[in-house]
Amino acid sequence: MIARNSILSHHEMCENEFGRMLQAGMHFRPNGRTSIFLMSTRSNAPYNDCIENEGRVLIYEGHDAKRNSVEGDPKTHDQPSRLPSDALTENGKFHEAAQAYKRQNAPAELVRVYQKLYPGVWAYNGNFRLVDSWREHDGTRKVFKFRLELVADQDQHVLTDEELTHSRIIPSSVKVEVYKRDGGKCVKCGRKDNLHFDHDFPFSKGGTSILAANVRLLCARHNLEKSDKIE
Repeated sequence: MIARNSILSHHEMCENEFGRMLQAGMHFRPNGRTSIFLMSTRSNAPYNDCIENEGRVLIYEGHDAKRNSVEGDPKTHDQPSRLPSDALTENGKFHEAAQAYKRQNAPAELVRVYQKLYPGVWAYNGNFRLVDSWREHDGTRKVFKFRLELVADQDQHVLTDEELTHSRIIPSSVKVEVYKRDGGKCVKCGRKDNLHFDHDFPFSKGGTSILAANVRLLCARHNLEKSDKIE
C-alpha cells in the first residue's frame, strides 16, 4: 500500500485500489474492501469538501442524484439517501455507517482518501475514520456532510493529541504550490513517477509542513535514501 503524501496519476490510483475504475467520488466497501473517498478543494470542484485542523479532519460533502433520476439540474434537488428502487445510495450507506458508530453499534468506518491536485494528478491523504454525518441546508437544498478523522498509517489506531500535533500533514495549498514549483518531477533526478511530498528540513527534527519552502518533490528512491538526514 502506498504511503501518505504519495502523488499518483489516475491510473496509478486505480491500480492501488485493485484495478477498480474510480470515477465516482464515493465507494462504500468496494468488493468488501476498504471504503474510498475522492475529494477536491479546487475552486471548480463540484462539491464543497473542506480540510480542517491542519489536515487532520475532513468534512466531505455527499453526492448528488444522477441526472437521469431527477428532473432538471441535480444541484437543485436534495442529495438522496435512497435510489428510486429504495436501495441505499452511497450517501445512505456512509450515513448509516456513521450513525451506527455514533450509537456505538459498530466501529468507525475506515476510509482511504485521495485528493485531486490537478487534472490527472492525485495525492493520497491517508486513512481516516468516519465519525459523524448529518444533513444541512446549503441555501438551495439539503446535502450530506461526513466528518472524518485521521488515523495512523500502519495499525489504524486513533492518533493521540501528541501524534496529531506531530503528524506529517501538508496543507492542500502547499501541495499544489510545490507540485507546480517543482514541475511535477523529483528535484534530484527529474523522475516523474513514484513521487512523494518530502520535508526538506526533516519533520522529525522540527521542519514545518505549512511552508512550501520546506516541502519538495522526491522520487521513492531519493526519498528513502534521504530518510531523516539533513542535507
